[in-house]
Amino acid sequence: MPKNGGVAAALAGGVAVPILVLTLGHVFSNAVRTLPAVVADVLAADLGLSTEGLAAVTAVFPAAFALAMVPTGVALDRYGVRRTALALLAVGAVGAALAALAGGAAGMLLAQAVLGVGCSGMLMCPVTFAARALPLQRFALWSGVIQAVGNTGMLLSASPLAHLVEWTSWRAGFWASAALAVLAWAAVAAFVPEPPPHRGPRRTVWQDAREVVSLARSPALRPLMVFAFASFAAVLGVRGLWGGPWLMEAKGLGRVEASDLLLLCTAALTLGPALAGVVDRLAGRRAALMAGSHAFVALVVLLMAAGGPGGPLASLLGVAVLPPVFDAALLALFGLAISFQVLIFPAARALVPAEQTGRALSAIN
Repeated sequence: MPKNGGVAAALAGGVAVPILVLTLGHVFSNAVRTLPAVVADVLAADLGLSTEGLAAVTAVFPAAFALAMVPTGVALDRYGVRRTALALLAVGAVGAALAALAGGAAGMLLAQAVLGVGCSGMLMCPVTFAARALPLQRFALWSGVIQAVGNTGMLLSASPLAHLVEWTSWRAGFWASAALAVLAWAAVAAFVPEPPPHRGPRRTVWQDAREVVSLARSPALRPLMVFAFASFAAVLGVRGLWGGPWLMEAKGLGRVEASDLLLLCTAALTLGPALAGVVDRLAGRRAALMAGSHAFVALVVLLMAAGGPGGPLASLLGVAVLPPVFDAALLALFGLAISFQVLIFPAARALVPAEQTGRALSAIN
């Protein structure tokens, strides 16, 4: 594939390879951000952190991620997907190495901040590339494919990395994630084309940054902002940190057993986005699909908590706690239903001009 042909050349020769290569960054992001859910106990013990302290340290990741979205949105539209992806993957690899080397709470806090910045564009890069290269109808389907492939990163943290941690230490999980970031960087450098030269009046970086904020505040995108805020928070909470400790502490499972159950949730998160894209294309009722799926997600989370030790559902059924198989089924349903969040991206793409795609999608994310 030519280096300077831009997105149009990529479209002529097929967009699958560059989109899937860019999605490797999303695989890395999902693996490294959900790893704490599997290693929470040993990570906290080694770093001298309480449960609350670990939660505070890992919360730095999404905070840095969110703050980095404004410059990421500007970079995607100003410098192109390829350059932005290469820069962010390099930052992500450094963040994973810092996490592996962390000797205390301060070191891990710094690592989580760097990782948050590095991972900020890992979903936006393939989504923005696809939004520019594909017609809207095909983009909706490819949004699901991108999320499905990217969510395999959670498959890595659910079971393979759990076994790696059992054999070695939690640090090996972060080293493996750093290696994945380096692999993704090399693939992007080899297979993703350069963007076409900028046409039209030049704008300052400050003007572009203000436009990201303006898009985030715009009435047209506001419903999607609220939806994204709640949906991504649910995934980060359940799969990113809460799921592992819940299964180990409330349900008495070991690390590998808990990771195997989380694997069901992750498998559903991997299959769900592609399913959502197909259902959206067939049904055509995007708003109803988004609202209904997330009302169901809320019910699933409430049922899971209600089946815990002393929970109302467990008490109603006359048992101290519902068995882990109950949680396994609910986690799978959670993964399938929450995956309809992917419909945010085609919904947003339909509301903005092509040249604002990177800024609009980043504002939402």
